Amino acid sequence: MPAFNLATCARPNILALEPYRCARDDYKDDGTNILLDANENAFGPSLPPAISSSSSSSIDWLGLHRYPDPHQRDLKQLLCSLRNTHAHTPKTLTPDHLFVGVGSDEAIDALLRCFCVPGRDRILTCPPTYGMYSVSAQVNDVALVKVPLRPAPSFALDVPSISDVLSAPGSETIKLAYFCSPGNPTGALLSKADVEKILAHPTWNGVVVVDEAYVDFAPDDASLAELVAEYPNLVVMQTLSKAFGMAGIRLGAAFTSPEIAQVLNNLKAPYNISSPTSALASAAVGAEGLAVMRTNRANIVAQRDRLVRELPTIPGVGRLRGGTESNFLLYEMLNAAGEPDNEVAHKVYSVLAENQGVVVRFRGKEHGCLGCLRITVGTEEEVTRFLSSLKNVLAKTRGQ
Repeated sequence: MPAFNLATCARPNILALEPYRCARDDYKDDGTNILLDANENAFGPSLPPAISSSSSSSIDWLGLHRYPDPHQRDLKQLLCSLRNTHAHTPKTLTPDHLFVGVGSDEAIDALLRCFCVPGRDRILTCPPTYGMYSVSAQVNDVALVKVPLRPAPSFALDVPSISDVLSAPGSETIKLAYFCSPGNPTGALLSKADVEKILAHPTWNGVVVVDEAYVDFAPDDASLAELVAEYPNLVVMQTLSKAFGMAGIRLGAAFTSPEIAQVLNNLKAPYNISSPTSALASAAVGAEGLAVMRTNRANIVAQRDRLVRELPTIPGVGRLRGGTESNFLLYEMLNAAGEPDNEVAHKVYSVLAENQGVVVRFRGKEHGCLGCLRITVGTEEEVTRFLSSLKNVLAKTRGQ
């Protein structure tokens, strides 16, 4: 068993926090109550009649004048049902295992505030990785310890080096380890066995955070969400922004032990998830929404496979770096000598955007990503336009 102890890992002031409570924590609204407890506007929202009286919408717009459900248990149950595959454990996730927030970014920040004392504690990250871990750490005055992933194309966790860092003197100030799986910008899925080795570290009293924003593009049962029922020091973050195509509603989830989930829920703002967000998220992860997601995912995978086939045929495109378990790919751009080149990659990135109206991401300054562009998989028409534009721009760039 890991050495994790919530009572000594989390900040004492957070553990002692009494969460904000409203009258509806004690008296639930069954639709017949007269609600005179929260200083709401009983006359309804200030919306044009065409919107507020729309009968075609599944959202109760008239409910906007009431504060949203602070607990979101119905939505949480839908998320649990999605991840209760029993591929990794016979145990079952329940709403008590969940924190839902404004995108995964709220969970990233909330974990830092729960566990890290500003100016003293640190987090561990494995570059190349998602940039918000370091941004949130800096905002919270929390230092970084970086252990790079193994070289491309595997971009796997360097388990021996991570274990050494977590065993070294002073490691007691490392409270969180953020791992991205599938990785951003690598697109590579981390090994379950590697994650479990870190979780089982015999002396480190800290929390492993696995960010699974892109997990629905990976093979079935790739998500480790239900493993939080086995490991008290595991948090698995997910989002509806990617495979579900709901980036605009900003809905993220953190699966974890009921004890950590309670601390996160105590810390959050009382009504952090809006009623429209909750209604749209519930529709997306319900039966009909899941069918739409799976159809769209199949289309994305088909175009992803097409890019993998066709990109290597374009002169100036180098190796695929990383994996194909996400909705993007990481490819090298080559100079005239056939070498990955940041100057070429950045110029291609700029010219594509400024002259061709095609926007990708330059990732050449990330660890292990020399000369790389990160390319999101689009529609068939978008991929066709991208491939044509890239071929033309590379020809001109490398010919100069």
